[in-house]
Amino acid sequence: MSGTNAASGAAPCRFAHYFVICGIDTETGLEPDELAALYQWLEADRQGRDPDTAAAGENFEQSPLKRTFKSKVLAHYPENVEWNPFDQDAVNMLCMPKGLSFRTQADSREPQFHSFLITREDGSRTYGFVHTFYEEVTSPQICSAMQTLYQMHQAENPSSATPSSSSSSSMDSLASSLDEADSPSSSSCRSAACGGYDASRDTLYVSKALCLITPMPFMHACRRFLSQMHRAVTAASPPPLPLESYVHNILYEVPLPPPGRSLKFHGVYEPIVCQRPGPGELPLADFPLGQTFTLLGVENLVQLFNCTLLEMQILLYSQDYQRLMTVAEGITTLLFPFQWQHVYVPILPASLLHFLDAPVPYLMGLQSKEGTDRSKLELPQEANLCFVDIDNHCIELPEDFPQFPNKPEFIQELSEVLLRYGISPVGGAPPTSSQQALRELEDDGRNGNLGGEQLAVLELLQGNATLERLQALAKRTGVRVEALRGVGGEGEGQGGRTTVEEEELRNAKLNVQLREVFASRFTTMFADYEAFVIQSAPDLESWLTNREQMHNFDKASFLSDQPEPYLPFLSHFIETQMFATFIDNKIMSQWEEKEPLLRVFDGRIDKARLYNVRAPSLRSSNYQRCTVLKESGESEETQAIEQRLMKIDHTAIHPHLLDMKIGQGKYEQGFFPKLQSDVLSVGPTNNNRWSNRTATAQRRKDRHRQQTEHLTLDNDLKEVEGCLVLQNSMAFWEWDKASPPPLKPPKKSASECCLKYMQEARSLGKNLRQPKLSDLSPAVIAQTNWKFVEGLLKECRMKTKRMLVEKMGREAVELGHGEANITGLEENTLIASLCDLLERIWSHGLQVKQGKSALWSHLLHYQAREEKLEQQQAESPVSNGPERRKSESSIGMPSLRASVIQDMRHIQSMGEIKTDVGRARAWIRLSLEKKLLSQHLKQLLSRQALTKKLYKRYAFLRCEEEKEQFLFHLLSLNTVDYFCFTSVFTTIMIPYRAVIIPIKKLSNAMTTSNPWVCVSGELGDSGVRQITKNILEMTFDCQNLGKLTTVQLGHDNSGLLAKWLVDCVMVRNEITGHTYKFPCGRWLGKGVDDGSLERVLIGELALPNADEDFGRGCRTPDMQHSPGQTRRVSITSMGGRGYKPTSAQIQEAIGEAVNSICKHFHKPEKERGSLTILLCGEVGLVGALELFFHNGFKSARLFQKTVFVWDFVEKAVAYMESADQMGDMQETAEPLGLTCVSLCHYVSAINSSPRNIGKDGKFQLLVCLGARDRLLIQWLPLLVECPVIQRMYEESALLRDRTTVNALIAVLQTLHDFPITLEASLVKGIDL
Repeated sequence: MSGTNAASGAAPCRFAHYFVICGIDTETGLEPDELAALYQWLEADRQGRDPDTAAAGENFEQSPLKRTFKSKVLAHYPENVEWNPFDQDAVNMLCMPKGLSFRTQADSREPQFHSFLITREDGSRTYGFVHTFYEEVTSPQICSAMQTLYQMHQAENPSSATPSSSSSSSMDSLASSLDEADSPSSSSCRSAACGGYDASRDTLYVSKALCLITPMPFMHACRRFLSQMHRAVTAASPPPLPLESYVHNILYEVPLPPPGRSLKFHGVYEPIVCQRPGPGELPLADFPLGQTFTLLGVENLVQLFNCTLLEMQILLYSQDYQRLMTVAEGITTLLFPFQWQHVYVPILPASLLHFLDAPVPYLMGLQSKEGTDRSKLELPQEANLCFVDIDNHCIELPEDFPQFPNKPEFIQELSEVLLRYGISPVGGAPPTSSQQALRELEDDGRNGNLGGEQLAVLELLQGNATLERLQALAKRTGVRVEALRGVGGEGEGQGGRTTVEEEELRNAKLNVQLREVFASRFTTMFADYEAFVIQSAPDLESWLTNREQMHNFDKASFLSDQPEPYLPFLSHFIETQMFATFIDNKIMSQWEEKEPLLRVFDGRIDKARLYNVRAPSLRSSNYQRCTVLKESGESEETQAIEQRLMKIDHTAIHPHLLDMKIGQGKYEQGFFPKLQSDVLSVGPTNNNRWSNRTATAQRRKDRHRQQTEHLTLDNDLKEVEGCLVLQNSMAFWEWDKASPPPLKPPKKSASECCLKYMQEARSLGKNLRQPKLSDLSPAVIAQTNWKFVEGLLKECRMKTKRMLVEKMGREAVELGHGEANITGLEENTLIASLCDLLERIWSHGLQVKQGKSALWSHLLHYQAREEKLEQQQAESPVSNGPERRKSESSIGMPSLRASVIQDMRHIQSMGEIKTDVGRARAWIRLSLEKKLLSQHLKQLLSRQALTKKLYKRYAFLRCEEEKEQFLFHLLSLNTVDYFCFTSVFTTIMIPYRAVIIPIKKLSNAMTTSNPWVCVSGELGDSGVRQITKNILEMTFDCQNLGKLTTVQLGHDNSGLLAKWLVDCVMVRNEITGHTYKFPCGRWLGKGVDDGSLERVLIGELALPNADEDFGRGCRTPDMQHSPGQTRRVSITSMGGRGYKPTSAQIQEAIGEAVNSICKHFHKPEKERGSLTILLCGEVGLVGALELFFHNGFKSARLFQKTVFVWDFVEKAVAYMESADQMGDMQETAEPLGLTCVSLCHYVSAINSSPRNIGKDGKFQLLVCLGARDRLLIQWLPLLVECPVIQRMYEESALLRDRTTVNALIAVLQTLHDFPITLEASLVKGIDL
């Protein structure tokens, strides 16, 4: 219709889009609220009762004054706005979230104010501001119906003198909490006072709501306008103009203030001022942050802020809708420059409680009923939930999440700002006397029954901080407050401003100062973020096409540049959707106009750089206070706010008479009239005489300036304060399935692709920003849940893919390909987020919640059933043996059973873990490390009867196809090795099994000596463990050793059969199943091989057998192990004339060994692994130097006795000692003399060690000690110069080639830059 189009043509520039009236429809009469019935149906379904019987019929046990009746949108003006189609169901539900409420003259009828918002699919928001008041019911039919309902209620409950509590209590009316306080003590109270109704003597009142719907959150201005509209209805004399004039004025003649300007428009009685921040200022935030801090306290609020940043599930809980909205808007405001990307419903209507099932991050507000015990509130999932009880000033936090960096200093700075404004930093503490009095009155619940004087105090104190002392004085002197009314809310304050305006200015200044402190933290933490943004795409279209495959941010490099204390928080935060969106916006700013929040943030970083030139590498974890606030606490923005109020930039035209029919809308005190819709559905046209007022030269000039500054809001919907830069209005119409508006010719840009991408590709689990409020049938609820199932599956695919890509990237580096791009911290973050995802999947569609962890609860049910079955099988004569896994190694090691139950028992025996959430996470980590996560979960879900009992039909775990895909994605994680259990639970006791495997063909299978073993890992060693003679296998418990590195194996050489040829030692962690093989291939015994009675063996993780699950066979590259017989070049009695490496190969081996050690020290400390492997492993430094020393060595057997390199070292040292005694070395240079002494000292210490290590073991020890103490390059020239070399080495030996030796010294010199530390197992018993 033409009127609509005319009305909405300039909608994006208008202050308000709609004026709405909600209340009772006298034509349809009293209708039970369908939403209440649906809520009862859902609640019964949740609790496992028959939902149909629960919702059938009316609830006559409950007084009709307590019951919920259907409200309707009685009128809304205009009919429709192109930019913001009117959603009648949503607006009705949010204006009156709990339907109509009835009162009598004996009840409280104080007006209430609350706000709400509707978030569209594209992230844009519409705000609603609601003034609810009570109006007398004049319809005889409704009074009669209420009388009848009350009589039926009395007949059902003849003994009820007071209203009974309701089973659907959470659906009570908006202010029901007020009259559910202590009932009158007098037993002879009138029926009305006790919740009764008698039409002959009681006056019936019903709630009605006036609502303004606006594109921006001008909360204070809307509140004042609506309050004046209500005042005009209740005043003794009619308002100056018909109410239509004021509604028409605010809908069509009051524009949005331009950015950086203030605007004055007129209400019914007083002018109203609002202002909008400039382009470089923090975005508009009109909800008072001071109130949020007062309600929660600084510490709680910072914790809530942290949970929001980490995208947890957040549930706000309060009796007061406006408190829910204030806290929700406050916390999202503080996220600047980031934005909440998930479900955001600050006021969740009672009929949408099933939405708490959502297995995605959300921020929702739930209205509590007075007296409701928190413990009785059944929430579907709590493992990742932050529960905020606003009224009781407390929060319940999830387990195990990183703290915000510099939290104590941050809290201290915020507290100082609050104290400057007289607000206590402790939540719930009395901030100032006026606020305390106000809160006492609010919380009392009986303020409707207060005497006139106390109510007057309440009205006087609201929004008036300057009357604190006056109030105290009035109390002392007995002055009645009515006498002070002239000084009240609209009295003069400073600079000609009213006291209400003073309070608003004070709130605005406090808002800015608190937000500046938060913004300053992000400016400090992300000062250099731009350097790590990866901008590889040539144009926007190719970037959008390949978005999911591309890395947009160099996370590993960014984290390596941060202070150590910040890492736990930052590694989690950079994985969130809000951070990903922020980086996406940064990349898109190359081709599109910068997103407003990003523009402001980048401007702040540039400004900070001017004042504080800091190299990125010189980061400090010292707390940097907010530099924007000056000594007084003022900032440029607070001064700008005050300046805009002192000098109003724009004044809207005054309300004026409209062309109306005479006699309609006649004034009647106490009743809001029916407005004339024909004058309100059309905006001013060009031939309207009032439009001439808008065409003044000043307005033309202002409009021109706005256009040149690109600040107008035209068809391209650039919402300067909004959440998304959306340059294509089609978005709204695709979502609402309405016909699109006429569009300008499209610009040549990729906005449409951009919009589609933002709505789809970038959203993980973000399928619903806000539930669709129009249709709430069970079918729609099922459709909603189906979207959740799809979202969860997509999130699982993305997470497993990310984990694989990052892990494989790291392993490629270890193999010498590419650069490292992950740290252990980041890996731990990814695993923690996988644990969160599994908890959310197991929480989706639960029938009845048990415990805080849905996954652990399911496992316990499974365990109980399986143990019952096991017991039955044990009692029956024929018993199927338990499923067994194949042995990790075909030799010697008994098989280890793969069992969900067994792994649960391991976790249950860990006393360190106290909660169900902790046990579930430990179980996930253990299963992932054992490469059994997918197999275990498949086994768990194979018990379909149990799954059906625990989960509703729409649950993720009962969607067969999606469940199979989910398990397949988890199976892909078996291709890489994780040590996520071993590395996290470092203090637990673990059973280990050790098996010694001799070479039976060439040695005695039995020995008369007493063998012992000592197992060492990255976290410690087991100590010496004696093995029973000829058993060769043992099990022992000790504290977690981490990844195993070495085994010391030896015996006491007792008895006749003491010589022992050992093939290898196998050691298995009996919890994780990791089996390590420690190859030996050498003799232990006197007079055989090199005479060693003990050896240090280097381990490798053993491969599972090929016939195991295919996924379990894929794994990371092997670690090096201890040198075996085959690698030795020395010719022992066993060895043949084996392969001899060339000089070039030997030099290359030394280079590789040294290079590996250098790489080791360039990794982050927590990532380095074992240095012992690099020193003594198969391709380690010791082995490479042995090859060097063996080259050209005269190892001819004299009387069948093998000559070892250690023999050469001993002879060289003996020569040096004898030369020193004879005085031949007196003439040598002093440093050389000292070096000679040190070599003799080390060799002597090794020889005199109580350990029975052989000659090769002694040479290994000498090399390790020389590398540690930086002496190797000093010892080499001594050995080369010693005359003994000519007798023991051939002319062509590498050791006799000066050039080669000098090259070796140069290579070894590079090790001096690193602090080499040796494992205790290597240097045990050496006294230097």
